[in-house]
Amino acid sequence: MKTTICRAIDDCFDSLTDTALYIGRHPELGHEEVLASARLMEEFGKAGFQVEPAPLAISTAFIASYSSKKPGPVIALLCEYDALPELGHACGHHLISGMSLGAAIGLAAVLEETGGTLRVYGTPAEETMGAKVDMAAAGLFRDVDAALMAHPYHSHVKSGHSLAMDALQFTYHGKAAHAAASPHEGVNALDAVLLLFNSISMLRQQLPDHVRIHGIISDGGKAPNIIPERAEARFYLRSAHRPVTDEVVEKVRCCAEGAAMQTGCTLDISNYEYSYDELITNQTLSASFTANLLALGIEEKEVQDGKDTGSLDLGNVSRQCPTIHPYVKVTEEPYLLHTAEFRDAAMLPRALEGMRQGAKALALTAYDVLTQPELLARVKAEYLTAVSGQ
Repeated sequence: MKTTICRAIDDCFDSLTDTALYIGRHPELGHEEVLASARLMEEFGKAGFQVEPAPLAISTAFIASYSSKKPGPVIALLCEYDALPELGHACGHHLISGMSLGAAIGLAAVLEETGGTLRVYGTPAEETMGAKVDMAAAGLFRDVDAALMAHPYHSHVKSGHSLAMDALQFTYHGKAAHAAASPHEGVNALDAVLLLFNSISMLRQQLPDHVRIHGIISDGGKAPNIIPERAEARFYLRSAHRPVTDEVVEKVRCCAEGAAMQTGCTLDISNYEYSYDELITNQTLSASFTANLLALGIEEKEVQDGKDTGSLDLGNVSRQCPTIHPYVKVTEEPYLLHTAEFRDAAMLPRALEGMRQGAKALALTAYDVLTQPELLARVKAEYLTAVSGQ
């Protein structure tokens, strides 16, 4: 049946290519992916899936389902299709959609024989306000036995562990005054922001190595001769573990409040993007994906161990069900994600062949879960151990 799966993916490859390139040529920001979601829903409908648009009232999300007539595990594949500001699809989300679409079509070709249910989740805005956070919070993955997606990259990398992240905005309010004529009558909100940056810089030396704090001044005032009455900074606070991230957030809040006290400003603290949990990779499921990648002709020496240094909304899903997020090679050049070079390479024939390979590896891994009860048992046992330790 694995041959049948691969043949089905090969047979629809032209359609996968057209869909991926269409999304790639029409980049849309998070929660604005009207064209991408409509195209994907159309393709899943053609493939015989039952398509639910806008679950949880998320306008550009969808869930496409294909159920066999036999009981069995529930497999989830995930599509991402948001682009980056100015850069477009420099993270290759059009290829992620193509891989999951192809894997779903391949798996659907054998699902009546294997039994079980296949769901594809269209998840907008991974780069900012990731819809997986809302979906996970609503329990949409709680009955899923395995959640799989693959990300394009310049090399093959096993599923790793991302960083838990909070996105905090610090807004200081002071009092405007003429900076030359009457500076003593002002309360300088920008001074508070600068004190915050200095406090965080000093805090870093007492933090674990896996903690990352980076920020910008998103509002520093209006003119040099006006004491800024409002100033704002935005930070990402990350670590390898959610409890550590929570501790770091509290320490940074204290830094921010101290800066407000020193300058006489008032302070508002808010989240400007969703908080992401760290990805808990299911190593049993990951090993199955790697084995299928090798069976497709990739040499073992080409597959690197995984360690994500960014943050993913898929981390929230991994608290609900066994999850993997491997990387698949789509370019021979070592282009980095979120660059114009990777964006351009991700539209070339080499990248589309990588998409085909990723689709097959995903589908074959899902097939293993559907047809090997002992594998599913090990996947679930590992998951329960992992989440109980969180």
